[in-house]
Amino acid sequence: MQDQKVVVVTGGTSGIGRAAALRFAKQGYQVLITGRRASLIQETMLQHENVVGMTADAASAEDAKRTIAKALDKWGRLDALVNNAGAGAILPLADATADRITDIFAVNVLGPSLLASAALPHLKSRRGAIVNVSSTFGHKAAAGLSHYAASKAAVEHLTRCWALELAPFGIRVNAVAPGPTETGALTGMMGLSAEQASAVEEQERASIPLGRRGVPDDVAEWIVQLAGPASAWVTGQVVAVDGGLGSA
Repeated sequence: MQDQKVVVVTGGTSGIGRAAALRFAKQGYQVLITGRRASLIQETMLQHENVVGMTADAASAEDAKRTIAKALDKWGRLDALVNNAGAGAILPLADATADRITDIFAVNVLGPSLLASAALPHLKSRRGAIVNVSSTFGHKAAAGLSHYAASKAAVEHLTRCWALELAPFGIRVNAVAPGPTETGALTGMMGLSAEQASAVEEQERASIPLGRRGVPDDVAEWIVQLAGPASAWVTGQVVAVDGGLGSA
C-alpha cells in the first residue's frame, strides 16, 4: 500500500473524470474522486476497488481542504491532482448576469486554484503533478460561449504560470484541452434539450477534421499520461485532444 501512488480526480463520477479515475485505478493508483451526487460516487466506486469517493463542491474552499485531508488521512500521501470538474453554459452576452458568470468562474477557475493550493505541500513532498482540464474553447473563439471559453482560457494560463512557479519543487503542471466529447454535457452542463443537443452534435461532427466527437477514454489516456513518469520532462503544456478542431 505504501508504494501505491495516490491521485485526486474532481468531477470523477461521469464522463472524462470517471474514465480517468478508472484508468488510474487499473494502473495501480489509489484514487479519490469527488462529485456532488452520492449515487454516482457509489456507482463509480463499485467499478474498481482502488476508487474511493466523497461528495464535494468544486467551488468551495472548505471542501478543497476536506478533499486533500481525506486523501492524506486514508493514504498518507498525494502524488497527483486532476482538476476535471467543470461548469459551463451557452450564455449570450445579452443574457449574462453576475450570478451566471460567477458560477462558471467559481468552478472552473476558483475551484482548481483552491484545490491546487491545498494540495501543494503534499505534492511538493512527492514531486507530484497537476493536470488541469481545459477545452478547445480555451483557445478557440465561439459565439455564445464567451464566459465558459474565457474561464477555460484562464485555466490554460494558470497551467503555464503554475508550471513555472512550481518547477523548482519538481511539480509538473500540464493541461488537456478536449474537443466535443460524448459526456452528456450538452443536455447536462450546457442545459440544451435533447433535440438541440442532437443538432449541435451533428454540427460538431461536420466541423471536426477527424469526423467524430471524442469519447471519454480518448481524453483520459492523456490525463493519466501527463500525470505519470512517462511525462517526467513535460510541464507547462496544454495538449489538445480534439480531433483537430482547434486547428480547423
